[in-house]
Amino acid sequence: MINDVTIGQYLPGDSVLHKLDPRIKILLTIAQIALVFFVENYKSMALVITQILMIVLISGITFGFYLKSLKVVILIALITSFLNLFYGKGEALFTFWIINITENSIKNGITSAARIISLILISSSLTFTTLPNDLTTAMERLMKPLKVFKVPVCEIAMITTIALRFIPTLFEESNKIIMAQKARGANLETKKIKEKFKAFMPIIILLFISSFRRAYELSVAMECRCYRGSENRTKLRVFKIKSVDIFAVAFTILYGAAVIILSFYD
Repeated sequence: MINDVTIGQYLPGDSVLHKLDPRIKILLTIAQIALVFFVENYKSMALVITQILMIVLISGITFGFYLKSLKVVILIALITSFLNLFYGKGEALFTFWIINITENSIKNGITSAARIISLILISSSLTFTTLPNDLTTAMERLMKPLKVFKVPVCEIAMITTIALRFIPTLFEESNKIIMAQKARGANLETKKIKEKFKAFMPIIILLFISSFRRAYELSVAMECRCYRGSENRTKLRVFKIKSVDIFAVAFTILYGAAVIILSFYD
């Protein structure tokens, strides 16, 4: 599973999504996430999922990469969905001991799983089609008004992008450490919780050491290049709003309005 982690990776392409202005992509991603949490019934959820699948298709990235992203959270989605079955109001459809499963609880379970999966697909479509440098610049531009309140906009954008960029790197490092430990005879396949904890503790320690080393090397590299945040810096790329960006915004607004309208009708 560690080898299949694709969160935070950029995949080159020539799709419409790749060509969109990074600032527009970030804003549309935020709007899509808001819609995911706004839906309250199956009709609106189906409409949101349809839109997300359209985004996945026009991104030009094979669906296999999106499935790899889902592998990390699919267990969380299933557990969340299962737990929601026991917290619902209304007439019980099934009763066992003190457990009452209602129509509302089933709806909550399905909606919770759909929301988690949708969030991963939306965020993956952003990182798959946007260069890390462009993502940093776009975030900095969008948060520029916050500079009036002395908010370190450039530093926040840089930290966020670095965190996304190093997610796959850390998973790759974890895989290397696990393979090295197995080569030294570490028993990582044991089913006993206590023994498994002891076996994985050295891996966690080594991963922390490796992370701190990478962070130190990155900070030294940034200092050697005289990085001083946004002070007296120019941008390599100048973003310009194009017709395709306007169309994407208009389509999202119309689609969002349809989702909101359907949310009021069960």
